[in-house]
Amino acid sequence: MTEVQPIKAAESATGRTSHVPALDGVRGVAILGVLLFHTGHLSGGFLGVDLFFALSGYLITDLLLREIEATGAVSLVPFWGRRLRRLLPALAVMLACVTVLVWAAGPPDLLRTTLADGPWVLLNLVNWHLLAESASYWDRFGAARVFEHLWSVAVEEQFYLVWPMFLLIIARCTRRADHRVAVAAALASLLSLVVMITLVDPADPTRVYTGTDTRAFSLLLGAVVAARPVRALLTRVVGRWGGFLSASLAVGLGTAWLLVDGVGSSWLFTGGLFVHSAASALLIVLCAQTPRSWVATALAWQPLRWLGLISYSLYLWHWPVIVLLSPERTGLDGWAGTAVVFAVSIGMAVLSKYLVEDPIRFHARWAKGQSGLLALVALVIGMTALWLALPAPAPPAIDITKLI
Repeated sequence: MTEVQPIKAAESATGRTSHVPALDGVRGVAILGVLLFHTGHLSGGFLGVDLFFALSGYLITDLLLREIEATGAVSLVPFWGRRLRRLLPALAVMLACVTVLVWAAGPPDLLRTTLADGPWVLLNLVNWHLLAESASYWDRFGAARVFEHLWSVAVEEQFYLVWPMFLLIIARCTRRADHRVAVAAALASLLSLVVMITLVDPADPTRVYTGTDTRAFSLLLGAVVAARPVRALLTRVVGRWGGFLSASLAVGLGTAWLLVDGVGSSWLFTGGLFVHSAASALLIVLCAQTPRSWVATALAWQPLRWLGLISYSLYLWHWPVIVLLSPERTGLDGWAGTAVVFAVSIGMAVLSKYLVEDPIRFHARWAKGQSGLLALVALVIGMTALWLALPAPAPPAIDITKLI
């Protein structure tokens, strides 16, 4: 109950709503785009990650601002505790299961990268680890890594760590937190864009695509539209045209997903991703403000909402399933292989949500307070023991005679 009560108090104090059905559908669309991209059916489906980022920035900032308006501060430890209970159990189970599966049935090269990447995933630094390893996100012909998709989870977790502290500082310095947060988020997003444009390598944009500093604008633009002054301004400017604008944004985003290619669209990294993230943030806030528009109604379609509710676990599991059930292993390619990947991924996501995520998040009293901290320590020790217990394969032998 202690987790829910501050949110309810904030809602009554500010009049903001805590749940919009259409936003579950936004998650569903985002994960569907990512799955279709990774199975080779939607060239721009990777932009679903930006939609995820914008939605996360919006929801988290809205939650924190409601708490500030109700209490005048941000309770950092309870916030981080809720984030850990929400995200870590499913992540840890996936890490352990996939590591054991790769050890039992994967090739040596895959096991080697799995054991090397796993600890960085648990530390929420895997995006920087992969960059240090020069692992290109866009190299579709390189060796696959079962955890490489978790760069985006690491970026979000780093945001969850830093952003609440920044909002707490603002809350202590001023009573007009919404205004300051909107300005700060807008300026920081522009700075992030400048860093991306400065650092981008057209030959391989992996550094700017997976780096936290260069992807922060997607989260921060979501944070901008969560502030009350921005919402009020949008209401005055858009007026009765909210439904038309949201429809136009939806069509524009859908067209981009159909036509954009991450490798051949260098303009994405000189402002294109920024524009896409801004459009995503606007669509999100318009769905929240005009829940009866046809776009919001379509996004609130129950199958899409259900897909959105399992989107986190589905994102965790889909890439390991793709790697482990490759066409070389299953003999299935095209839509037949995709159907198998979707079925297995959704099945694992459902098991994860209803057997791991929800029980620990909503019902496990031991996951809170001091016992929760002890559980976290035990989890880290257990995962470390697993990685140490599984023998890493010997490095591949190099025949020097063939190099002469």
